[in-house]
Amino acid sequence: MSRRLGVLISGRGSNLKAIIDAIEQRTLDASIAIVISNRADAPGLDHAVRAGVETLVLSHKAYPSREDYDRALVEELKRRGVELVCLAGFMRLLSPLFVDAYQNKILNIHPSLLPKYPGLHPQQQALDDGALESGATVHFVNKDLDAGPIVMQQSVPVTPGDTADTLAARILEVEHALYPRAIAAVLDQ
Repeated sequence: MSRRLGVLISGRGSNLKAIIDAIEQRTLDASIAIVISNRADAPGLDHAVRAGVETLVLSHKAYPSREDYDRALVEELKRRGVELVCLAGFMRLLSPLFVDAYQNKILNIHPSLLPKYPGLHPQQQALDDGALESGATVHFVNKDLDAGPIVMQQSVPVTPGDTADTLAARILEVEHALYPRAIAAVLDQ
């Protein structure tokens, strides 16, 4: 029986699409139980709908605190038997309440070779630093930002004339292959 994933998104959902594609191509033995977005206008919701995956919009603005929002998220994920939570461009910091509820069961993909360049705008951070390479990292989420144990990484060269956008586009291509492979590796453990 395939393992049940919950995918959290806030935007275009290109990594969600890569996960859906990997499941359809049978390179990832899992199913997506639910895709939850904190934004009703997230284009990524369309990928889930086209794939026949249940979607839910839970606006963080409807909750008085981060913990209240995270409690509602956990409740929806648990209700659907989600075993592994995959953050795919979910632009919210998770509270300790959420991390505790899914201890060592939350994955994130970040567009840098962590521990270098955590947080926002890592491509620009790499360029500002004069880095010769950047890349993508899939890691477990813990209570510290982009600091959980690394599952898998892949590097991308920084080329002369790169902008944050050109570097981000090359890293994103790598992310789409890396994330499903990392999810499969975690589920095989």
